[in-house]
Amino acid sequence: MHAHKVRLHDLQTVNHISSMALSTSAASTTALITILLLLLLLHGGSSTAQSDVDLLEFPLNLEYLEAEFFSWGALGRGLDSIEPNLTMGGPSPVGVRKANLSPLVQDIIAQFAYQEFGHLRAIKRTVPGFPRPLLNLSSSTFATIMNNAFGRSLFPPFNPYANDINYLLASYVIPYVGLTGYVGTAPRLQNATSKALVAGLLGVEAGQDAVIRTLLYERAQQRVLPYRFTVAEFTIRISSLRDRLGNEGLKDEGLTVPPSQGAGGGITGNILAGNQNSLAFNRTPEELLRIVYGTGEVNVPGGFYPRGANGRIAQSFL
Repeated sequence: MHAHKVRLHDLQTVNHISSMALSTSAASTTALITILLLLLLLHGGSSTAQSDVDLLEFPLNLEYLEAEFFSWGALGRGLDSIEPNLTMGGPSPVGVRKANLSPLVQDIIAQFAYQEFGHLRAIKRTVPGFPRPLLNLSSSTFATIMNNAFGRSLFPPFNPYANDINYLLASYVIPYVGLTGYVGTAPRLQNATSKALVAGLLGVEAGQDAVIRTLLYERAQQRVLPYRFTVAEFTIRISSLRDRLGNEGLKDEGLTVPPSQGAGGGITGNILAGNQNSLAFNRTPEELLRIVYGTGEVNVPGGFYPRGANGRIAQSFL
């Protein structure tokens, strides 16, 4: 009888221990699954975050370009003098200098410069950023662009710093490229903060482009001396060149277009560029690199970026 009680007690103890073991095992399994899910979420979040970082850092290449071109053009000095911390130790630009501008245009371009400084700060407050790439903003760089746009060597060589019209035409070359890049980037972003940043950047870049186009539109039929071409013809040629280099179809338009291509399908004036529904065109980082390098190739630096652009996206092609 005593032995039976002992065996019964032992059996109850074993059952209790087994039940505890199963409960502990289930709890451990649940905990393990929870940890694995958290790791997966963290890994997925990191991956998404990195894609946003790359897409937000890439435009720094163009923001540096605009900041230096506008600042030097209006103020006769650039980031090294005004906001040296923003350069992150990158090399100073080559060939850039103060332009011969009227008080009105100088004032507008100076505002653009400080706006670009703000863009650099805003991006670097969101992502780590990278040093300023080597920029070639010499007259010869712009002269080459104009020669390629017209398919012939202009004489004398085009000088972007000579006067209002030349500087505005040179400016026509730059912000619109960044604008189309932001339009292309926006739908690819995952994070709400990233989307808000790009929306803010795009709004001001579009405004700059609109101001430049408006100033040029006022002078659309004026000859760009000493050449025989008008301001409108210059913009058409520049836009056609960017389309050829981008190599992804029509994404650029000059100040005048065939009526069927204009807003509403029946007007030649084209103060703002847009598709058949007057929506902004979009471009990918690859298209932008082909354009700003001036080579039509993502892996062949040149133009404004003799050593290539910086950041993971641009460097992945070099």
